[in-house]
Amino acid sequence: MNKSRLEAFSDGVIAIIITIMVLEIKVPHGDNNFDALIPLVPVFLSYVLSFIYIGIYWNNHHHMLQSTKIVSGGILWANLHLLFWLSLVPFVTAWMGENHFSPATVTLYGVILLMAAIAYWILQTLIISKNGKDSALAVAVGKDWKGKLSPVLYITAILASFYVPLVSGCIYVLVALIWLIPDTRIERTLEKNTHR
Repeated sequence: MNKSRLEAFSDGVIAIIITIMVLEIKVPHGDNNFDALIPLVPVFLSYVLSFIYIGIYWNNHHHMLQSTKIVSGGILWANLHLLFWLSLVPFVTAWMGENHFSPATVTLYGVILLMAAIAYWILQTLIISKNGKDSALAVAVGKDWKGKLSPVLYITAILASFYVPLVSGCIYVLVALIWLIPDTRIERTLEKNTHR
């Protein structure tokens, strides 16, 4: 099965997700001064965090599919599963920003991030299984300490959100920073395979 349709569809869905998120930032009503923007600060901060997360998923998804040779029906469904959880990010982003990071909103935000991480892991596992343990993706991922650490941090943040939502927010930022640091494992592996 050809992976180009999978890549094109995924890119389109992710682009729509980003568009929906930015449309959730409503233009303030009021005077022509900057004070009208102050109530939008939580909305903007939640948008920035979610934009970074969606960008991280898009970047890693792109690299993962670049290293994929064979796509199966199971991989297509796993990809849809990931896109389902990512498609909920605009809703939880808007809810969290509009309610100034209240405990329930921060909790649900973490649940969606956790489910997206699990969905990504399932997709990655299926691709490695279909393409082989010696495939470019399997070699590049290796022990995948980021992939194992992220769900632990999300669960910690979800539990903390019931007591101190600010700590949860800091953990979500920390996970984003961990993934924001460029991960060149797949690029290096693909370059090695190209030069053989």
